Amino acid sequence: MPKVETFNRTEVLQKATEVFHKKGYNGTSMQDLVDATDLNRSSIYNSFGSKLGIFMEVLSFYQNNTDENFGKRLAKAYNAADAINVIFEYTLNDIINDTDSKGCLIVNCKSEMTNQDVTIKSFIEKNQDQVVAMLEDIVNKGQMEKIFNTDQTPNQYALYLYTSLQGLRMTCIINKSEEDLKNIIKTVLKVLY
Repeated sequence: MPKVETFNRTEVLQKATEVFHKKGYNGTSMQDLVDATDLNRSSIYNSFGSKLGIFMEVLSFYQNNTDENFGKRLAKAYNAADAINVIFEYTLNDIINDTDSKGCLIVNCKSEMTNQDVTIKSFIEKNQDQVVAMLEDIVNKGQMEKIFNTDQTPNQYALYLYTSLQGLRMTCIINKSEEDLKNIIKTVLKVLY
C-alpha cells in the first residue's frame, strides 16, 4: 500500500523555495531542507525522490506563481505597449522590493545549474521558449497595431527584450538604483518605437 502524504505539499514547496532561493541548489543541503520543511529525510526522499526532485518541483512552483502574477497584470494591459511596460515594471518592482537580494530563482538557477544537469537545462530552455513566445506575440500585436516599428521581426525583438530582462536581473545584483534601472528600461524600450 503506497504511503499517504501527511503534510501540505504547497507549504513544503514554499519553504523549500525559500531555502533554494537563498542558498542556491549547490549551497542547499538535505539538512537545510529538513530544517526548513520540518519533514524528515525519508519523507523528503519518499515524496520527492531526491534533492533534484524537490528542486524541480520548486522551480515549477516558482514559475507557476510568477506566471500567475504576470497573467493578472497582463490581462489589464490595453495594448501591446502597455503589456511590455507591465512586464518591465513588474520586473523593476520585483528587483526594488527584493530586500534580501535573492534575485529571480529561475535566473539564479540558469547561471548556477544549466550546464550541470540536463533536466534543469531542459526546464530552463522550456521556460525561455515560453517567455520569448509571449514577448513575440506582444511585439507582433504591437507591430500590427502600428505601435512598434517593423525594423526587426517580432522574434528578433522578443529575443532582444528577453535578453534585456535577463541583463536587468543580473545588473541589479550590483546596482539597485531605481533611477539607473528605470533609465536602462527606457533605453531598452526605445528600440521598439
